[in-house]
Amino acid sequence: MRFAFIGGIYSNYWALRATLDDISRRGVDGVWFLGDLGAFGPHPDRIPELLIERGMPGIQGNYEESLSSRAEDCHCGYTDPRDSHYAQISYDYTFANTSDAHKDWMGTLPREIRFQAGGKRFLLVHGSPRRINEFLWRSTSPDPFLERLCVESEADVIVCTHTGLHWHRPLPGGRHVVNAGVIGRPANDGRTNVWFAVVEVNGGAVTAEFVPVEYDHRRLAGEMQKERLPGEFIETVLTGWWTTCLEVLPPKERAAGRF
Repeated sequence: MRFAFIGGIYSNYWALRATLDDISRRGVDGVWFLGDLGAFGPHPDRIPELLIERGMPGIQGNYEESLSSRAEDCHCGYTDPRDSHYAQISYDYTFANTSDAHKDWMGTLPREIRFQAGGKRFLLVHGSPRRINEFLWRSTSPDPFLERLCVESEADVIVCTHTGLHWHRPLPGGRHVVNAGVIGRPANDGRTNVWFAVVEVNGGAVTAEFVPVEYDHRRLAGEMQKERLPGEFIETVLTGWWTTCLEVLPPKERAAGRF
């Protein structure tokens, strides 16, 4: 069985359309979104409209939790003032441009989804099983820690997002943690494409494929410019390098970028 997982969408409508088109050609057995539908990009109401139209299941991210509760910020988990500054700009724009009906719908989404496939217990979360805004980075998540998360959450396969960077860690005992990455912005690698994850279960073996998605990023950038979103956000879309929310990155992930 094969399942597709869409990480943070960040109001990137054109990437979402391209991702759904790609997934439809793959004949997967299920598709889920993992939260953070808004943030970063323009016209956030287009995302829930499309997901509701497709009847796609998914979970809350910290953005949906904050928007539905009418919170004052995104509760993204940043601690550095510069990260928080740009996060607030993004949240304020998303809040102002998301309808009350969609905010209320976001509040109906579950915080996690569980299912079984091929004898494996799947757990879908946004940040981690412990906190909706916990960052699980590849470089700072040792195997014993991830194993404990699986054991304590009674899961064989944990699928998450939130960090914006995709990775997969096979663990002892046939357990796995998959960070699906995001389709909202590039993966800080100098490429303009975005990524989603396809996880396959076959005879008890679990594999993860990260699928690059090309989309009309110049159209997105033009829309962002018309909406007067920060130039730093637009630069990321056009170059593939993060210019904001950098201070939260661990040293290894930070060193892989340009800034």
